[in-house]
Amino acid sequence: MKRKVIIGIDLAGSESKPTGWAKIEGCIVNACEIYENPDIIRKTLEEKPVLIAIDAPLSSPKSGIMRKADREMFKLGYPVFPPLFKSMKNLTKRGAELTRILRDKGLKVIEVHPASTRKALGIPTKDWQKIQAIFLHIGLKGDLKKRMLTPHEIDAVTAALTAYLKLKSQTITVGEEKEGTIVVPIKQDWRQIKIE
Repeated sequence: MKRKVIIGIDLAGSESKPTGWAKIEGCIVNACEIYENPDIIRKTLEEKPVLIAIDAPLSSPKSGIMRKADREMFKLGYPVFPPLFKSMKNLTKRGAELTRILRDKGLKVIEVHPASTRKALGIPTKDWQKIQAIFLHIGLKGDLKKRMLTPHEIDAVTAALTAYLKLKSQTITVGEEKEGTIVVPIKQDWRQIKIE
């Protein structure tokens, strides 16, 4: 039986900066950095994923600089940068464009926020070595066992982990469909997660 493939993408605001890309298939992680949109799309489509989780705003607010989803994230204690914040505009535009292309190909795409995912699971938000050690502890293997991943790759793995938890019905979705939603795990101790 073929295992489900989940993709996590830590999208950069520009094609000149590295985007983290990670695949979880069963418990095997493959991670890399990609730069240009056509390469991100090609590599993602090749894998035929059941779900893609992107770390970037994938839509703009109807009015103002924040969506309902962003305001709800703040209320839950997960601060996110507003999509139309000056430094976020290019990222939001790129995220929306990639999402449109992937959805047009029939793929499912969700918006996630890796720092909030780690916070919800009691994982350090910025201690990259510790985060990687925790991923190994919960059963993820592959590239995580071979080398130290870059922060972008770790964010991409975190995004994919969020998608994995969504498929297990262990997430909540904040915001509204028309304007855009963000998926975040239900609060739990990461030690309760076992990926096999």
